[in-house]
This record gives sequence, C-alpha cells and structure tokens, in this order.
Amino acid sequence: MSALDYFAWVVLVVLVASTAFVVIFMAMLPGMIAKRRNHPWVQAVTVAGWITLFLGFALWPVALIWAYVDVPAPRRTEVVS
Repeated sequence: MSALDYFAWVVLVVLVASTAFVVIFMAMLPGMIAKRRNHPWVQAVTVAGWITLFLGFALWPVALIWAYVDVPAPRRTEVVS
C-alpha cells in the first residue's frame, strides 16, 4: 500500500466518525434544548429526538419545534361576588 492509500483510509475513518457524531448530536439536540428551557415534557421530547434517529430524521423538525414550544400557564379567573 502506498502513502496515498493510507491517507485515503484516514480520510474515510474521519468522515465516518464525524458523520456518526453529527447524527448522534442531532438526535440529542431536542432533548438538550427542552431540558435547558425547563420544558414540562423533557423526557418525551428526548425520546422523540432519539426515535427520529431510527426513522431517518423524518419527524426531527417536529421534535425540535416541540422542544421550543412553551406551555401556556393556566389562566386565573377572578370570581366577582
């Protein structure tokens, strides 16, 4: 094997490792955002992010939007007597 072959193998390994890192980071991202924003359904958002990893990231934008959505506080109604 020549030096060019070794260089090609190094490039291939680096590309595979960086691709794996990016995919895993994107699967973790909705859960990390939900946790940082104190979302009431942190675990559900985290699971949704990881499930989209196995579905080819088809629903990943939904999990990401869900991580950013704030749940509105219940309205207090005053009773006038």
